[in-house]
Amino acid sequence: MVRGGPKLEHNRRQELGQSFQDGGEHYQQVRPGYPAAAADWLVPAPAGEVLDVGAGTGKFTALLLAKGLAVTAVDPSADMLEQLAEHYPRATAVLGTAEATGLPAAAFDVVTVAQAWHWCDAAAASTELARVLRPGGTLGLVWNQLDTSVPWVHRLSRIMHAGDVYKPGHRPAVGPEFQGLEGYVTRWQDPVTTTGLMELTKTRSYYLRASEPTRAKVLANLDWYLHEHLGHRDGEIIDLPYLTLAWRATAA
Repeated sequence: MVRGGPKLEHNRRQELGQSFQDGGEHYQQVRPGYPAAAADWLVPAPAGEVLDVGAGTGKFTALLLAKGLAVTAVDPSADMLEQLAEHYPRATAVLGTAEATGLPAAAFDVVTVAQAWHWCDAAAASTELARVLRPGGTLGLVWNQLDTSVPWVHRLSRIMHAGDVYKPGHRPAVGPEFQGLEGYVTRWQDPVTTTGLMELTKTRSYYLRASEPTRAKVLANLDWYLHEHLGHRDGEIIDLPYLTLAWRATAA
């Protein structure tokens, strides 16, 4: 039995996930990438074929390609994949989901899921991803989170409704098809302007699903916090602290 999965009710999770179907160009411009250390830890040294599921615009795909790997990128959004194909033409872009990739069995050495596992049905996705992995293959799960151990970032996350709260004891849910789940944390900083932070907020699921009055309130609160309370100049570059949480497990 899969335990500790997403807290969202299934239909609500799907509804929120749909908010990312469009806006690929904006997402590509303002969302952070990932530290290379996360990809180095997740992907064993000789790994031939890699499947990046929920690849979006290719933020994690880029690191896999930089390692010289052959990458197939799957995402349910044609808009996101259009951006991925434009920026990373060496990857093979395929419409699909973690629960139904439409790809051949035992075709990949590694499957990665970056910033997307919480939108998946963990049980169904585990079954499907184990199917496309070769025996002994690796499943890698990755999340960027704001480093809310830093007080000003904790308040920022609350204003953004980011929901990024690091829980050291948390383990993502994976099915019985996988064993030996282990985690790795990378701390890093992303240089971003105050304007960029405002735009980043607009890519969050809470903002995307909110009413116009709620959106205006969120942006007004963020503008006050950055420019009045913290005293940053408009457009000033801020080093935004992040944690990248990586998990890997082996196909049983």
